[in-house]
Amino acid sequence: MKFVDEASIRVTAGNGGNGCVSFRREKYIPKGGPDGGDGGDGGDVWLQGDSGLNTLADFRHARHFKAKNGQPGAGQQRTGKSADDIVVKVPLGTIVRAAETDELIGEVLEHGQRLLVARGGHGGRGNVNFKSSTNRTPRQSTPGTPGEERGLHLELKVLADVGLLGFPNAGKSTLISAVSGARPKVADYPFTTLHPNLGVVSLEPGRSFVIADIPGLIEGAAEGAGLGIQFLKHLQRTGLLLHLVEIAPVDGSDPADQVRALEHELARFSDELAGRERWLVLTKIDQLDDELVRDTAAEIIEKLDWRAPWYAVSSVARKGLDKLSWDVMNYLEEQRGDEGQEDSEIPAD
Repeated sequence: MKFVDEASIRVTAGNGGNGCVSFRREKYIPKGGPDGGDGGDGGDVWLQGDSGLNTLADFRHARHFKAKNGQPGAGQQRTGKSADDIVVKVPLGTIVRAAETDELIGEVLEHGQRLLVARGGHGGRGNVNFKSSTNRTPRQSTPGTPGEERGLHLELKVLADVGLLGFPNAGKSTLISAVSGARPKVADYPFTTLHPNLGVVSLEPGRSFVIADIPGLIEGAAEGAGLGIQFLKHLQRTGLLLHLVEIAPVDGSDPADQVRALEHELARFSDELAGRERWLVLTKIDQLDDELVRDTAAEIIEKLDWRAPWYAVSSVARKGLDKLSWDVMNYLEEQRGDEGQEDSEIPAD
């Protein structure tokens, strides 16, 4: 299924039902007084997070969601039935903005979380509400109020713990398929990945993390070149970046220069993203003998003056993947523990 990370929809809440003008008419009670009931409320429109969804593709076909109107009131003080709400399911990580003003309405981040995007109208008041000692036969009622209607712009940012970063053909798709159950397209030409892929790396019961294969970037991506800025934003939610680069590119380019070029793109897109924890992963080491791998890796690390962790792996030969996966798991658990400790130290009011 093609990944769709943006969609525009329109939501219309239901109108409230009108209040009723009615008078009690029974045998032997010729002047029973007013008994018009209130109208029912219109249905609301909600967005609800669903962990089973990972795309906005469904909204290419269904673009307008409309709740039903509340029923009008009736005699004998009968209140009209309120309309049911409409619940539209969206993937986790969906950001919702008003299409007309670009105002942020909210984000859907958890399974089952609901976000109200259009409120239904209130039912009108029947004439029974207007009786008084001086107005025994009120003939006024109020109409139901209209429901809200608005255009929405939905934007999905991939929810993942780890993001794979690198130029085309760096081996990202092969790596994610080797360490998780994801099956992205893998081929020997650039831009095989045209949309982000998510995979779950499960090391043992209760210990797993989500990894995202972000489409390959090229120089100028921060300004929209190649697949462009639309995919750089997906990295903003990841806790750790793995920067993949071929240890010996077939075109003879310098891996260190590729790392610097991509660092430049990150910095142009976001200072915060450029300063995020990033580990270097040298890929496709099965193409060299062990001694040449050690010498080439040492040369690259020295050129970059790399201080963060780095790894040399082969996804095809499954070399170095276990250590990389366990180190990532331990790092993420440590970060989660630190965040929990910080929260626990906040004094109560």
